[in-house]
Amino acid sequence: MKRTPAGMPAPDPDACCTDPCCSGPCCTNDRIRTNDRIRSDGGLRADDEIRSREDVHRYAHLTCLTDQPAGNVGIETEWFVVDIASPARPVPPGRTLAALTGSPPPRPSRDGETSLPTSPEPVDDLFLPGGTRLTFEPGGQLELSAPPLPLPDALARTATDLTAVRAMLADAGLALAAMGTDPLRPPRRQLHASRYVAMQQYFRRTDGGRAGEAMMCSTASVQVNLDAGATARWARRFELAHALGPVLVAMFAASPVLAGTATGWRSTRQSLWADIDPTRTSPVAAPQQSDPARAWADYLLAARVMLVRGPDGDFQLARDGSTFADWVAGAGPVARPPTVADLRYHATTVFPPVRPRGWLELRYLDAAPAGNWPVAVAVTTALLDDPRAADTAADACEPVAGRWLTAAALGLRDDMLHRAARRCAGAARDALGRLGVDDALLAAVDTYLETYVEPGRCPADDLIDRLPADGPLGLLRDEINAGIGTAAVSGSTAVSGSTAVSGSAPADGAGTSANGGTGSAAGTGSATGAGTVAGHERATTRPWATA
Repeated sequence: MKRTPAGMPAPDPDACCTDPCCSGPCCTNDRIRTNDRIRSDGGLRADDEIRSREDVHRYAHLTCLTDQPAGNVGIETEWFVVDIASPARPVPPGRTLAALTGSPPPRPSRDGETSLPTSPEPVDDLFLPGGTRLTFEPGGQLELSAPPLPLPDALARTATDLTAVRAMLADAGLALAAMGTDPLRPPRRQLHASRYVAMQQYFRRTDGGRAGEAMMCSTASVQVNLDAGATARWARRFELAHALGPVLVAMFAASPVLAGTATGWRSTRQSLWADIDPTRTSPVAAPQQSDPARAWADYLLAARVMLVRGPDGDFQLARDGSTFADWVAGAGPVARPPTVADLRYHATTVFPPVRPRGWLELRYLDAAPAGNWPVAVAVTTALLDDPRAADTAADACEPVAGRWLTAAALGLRDDMLHRAARRCAGAARDALGRLGVDDALLAAVDTYLETYVEPGRCPADDLIDRLPADGPLGLLRDEINAGIGTAAVSGSTAVSGSTAVSGSAPADGAGTSANGGTGSAAGTGSATGAGTVAGHERATTRPWATA
């Protein structure tokens, strides 16, 4: 493990790559920010006061998108960390960190838990040899954020660093699992920085409720970060990134089970976002607004203020429900006017499916089981970065634009989404040859398209089919073993067959699933996806919706 290798950005104490709980722009992808100043900003500084809506629009025009030719992709993958011997137990971030740094494992407290200190700073400067940055999500999920590179190089770099992580964790009896939601373990916050405490309080006080806690602690994604492109094409790329969302959600949905319960959704992760404060989770793009920067400014103004940094540097919950526009008008959560720093931080507490950060941050893909994250990244990148594929995708997606919840509920069983996905898949496959990816990836894409897209399925359908026999524990066990089987480990880090997770029940009953960890599926009948999505697509089990 190397820390801050030459050529990588120095860590910013206000920055954290965790998603969705990032306290600042990801340093491995940030092209526009320094600690207290926005480059080429005409003098806009962190302590400047925001006195009008026009000031917010000025900020948005400076930071929304950057004129940068398309070509690089920044890959962020999130993973559930699992104890191979006791997969139902939560794995404290301190144990994961010790495995990755070669440090002695932290001593557990009286309740048997170990955790990071109250701030994520101890891992802000943790980098893998390939330049990938490691951070933690509030529930202990591990995130790998690779530097932006051309697609073939970005995929290779992420794969190499991921292999190294798997090997180091295996030596400590840990493994990684990729699904959009944790199918077995209940949500449990394991990071205790003031930001996460206040964020959890915010969700408990708003309509998000249990959905917010599940989002923080029990979800994982593949995020694709793409250059904004030339200024003249910003509006088209921004619109296409949104229009593609429902199709890609349906193609790669992989989260039908949460905390031991079948939810009835193909992408439970996407449905969780839909249940959280819509002022910070709805799409930014709007049909009546063709200028991405103006749409972004309007979005930031309309979003409720979640957190405010206090005089001591800790984050405090904004309790009054005011929007940033209210704060600008003098009716905000604190008496003083907001500053550029407040606005910049506010922008990190909104989580739209496509977030403009100088580049396009696509946040809507579930973590991909069975090692399919390269396929998800490659298909997404091809449809946006290859001009011919982008034209086809724009035409194919127009009839299904905005069908986020249909995609989350039914996946490709929806006929309109299936038709759009087949056209997009063909366009992406053709484009990947032009983007220079290798034959192995092309073969993986072909297999994925034949297995899922052509017959109108998604990975969630496989999980649903296996759930009655395997139960949530079996789903998690199989994903662990798939990761162990595909990891290219060598030398002293080799993983022996004895490390594979057995089918036995979890030890000690700690953190067991809602059905007692026996392997039977709770509510499996609701997971079939048969029938229509009634009542604005709400005819599903929502175990997180009640206290």
